[in-house]
Amino acid sequence: MARIERVTVLGSGIMGHGIAQISAMAGYKVIMRDVDQQFLDRAMERIRWSLSKLVEKGRISSSEMASILDRISVTVDLEEAVRQSDLIIEAIPEDMRLKKETFAKIDAIAPADAVLASNTSTLPITEMASATKREDKFVGIHFFNPPQLMQLVEVIPGAKTSSSTVDLAIGYVRSLKKEPILCRKDVAGFIVNRIFIPLVHEAAWDLQDGKAGMREIDAAFKFKLGFPMGIFELADYTGIDVVHKATKEMYARDKRVVNPCPIIEDLYSKGHYGQKSGKGFYEYKQGSYTRIELSMQEAERYNPIRLLAVAINNASWLISNDVASKDDVERALMLGMGIREGIFKVAERVGYAKLVDTLRALRASSKNEFYDPDRFLLSLVK
Repeated sequence: MARIERVTVLGSGIMGHGIAQISAMAGYKVIMRDVDQQFLDRAMERIRWSLSKLVEKGRISSSEMASILDRISVTVDLEEAVRQSDLIIEAIPEDMRLKKETFAKIDAIAPADAVLASNTSTLPITEMASATKREDKFVGIHFFNPPQLMQLVEVIPGAKTSSSTVDLAIGYVRSLKKEPILCRKDVAGFIVNRIFIPLVHEAAWDLQDGKAGMREIDAAFKFKLGFPMGIFELADYTGIDVVHKATKEMYARDKRVVNPCPIIEDLYSKGHYGQKSGKGFYEYKQGSYTRIELSMQEAERYNPIRLLAVAINNASWLISNDVASKDDVERALMLGMGIREGIFKVAERVGYAKLVDTLRALRASSKNEFYDPDRFLLSLVK
């Protein structure tokens, strides 16, 4: 297929309506589908609000806003949503059974040359593709939250995805003025979540073991490692429910990808999902986005070497297993997690030998192979 003209987005939640909006802004004809009209009505209200803010800031004109909205239509009818589509992007709940059922239905009614894509953050692309008879035309296109603002988009081929499908997905992402980074293999967590999710658990282990308080860990993560916010604050912003579900999926696929800390399970079981519920690691005023004020004084009371060691080890695993290049890993973390400089630059300042020693000590104390130093990391020790 030479070009994309019509894009279908399945799901109208935060990710779905965000993908619909930026696709329409890029000139595509978009149809957004959900199971209930009230969900679609709410999504369109949010899109209108978002576009109106761009008008207020002078980023687009009122007539441009009207044209963008004209390019978006909505429906609850699945067949109507996909029957003329060139690219169908799924942004429904992270449930493999539901996704496979949906893709099987789509496969039977969508045009033969339509490309199917999933916005999943952790679920295996290859398994989803197996529910269809067009595995060569199936690809992961993982946007980050919120799609309107975040520049990173991970593109993930499944085992049978064709190179032309990958090229089409990358071209589509670039047309949105986003930055695609290719995750060459369908591994647990892809690129960013392979590093982010284990980091939450490592910080939680140090919290549980009494190595430092929550604010001290967060302040060190922010000021010493160069992230825009603390790791617990980031988990609350992302959603403890999202972190928990991603952990379960990643751990089920590969026991060596994360060392789950029971704190996360406990928060999830209590319904403490972070900012969306008013309480996670921190407490928040309902309905408002609140940043946690952290200080350098707090940061000085905690050494985040464990967090850096695990982050650099997982980043190294991605490189040594040919999932992504070093430059792509660095760029993905800058765009997806907001780190100010490359994670390897931070690690180099601390010293690779110290990080390997930290991992070996964790391996010895925990008897967990998750902490085995990766061969690429070992090659950096001089």
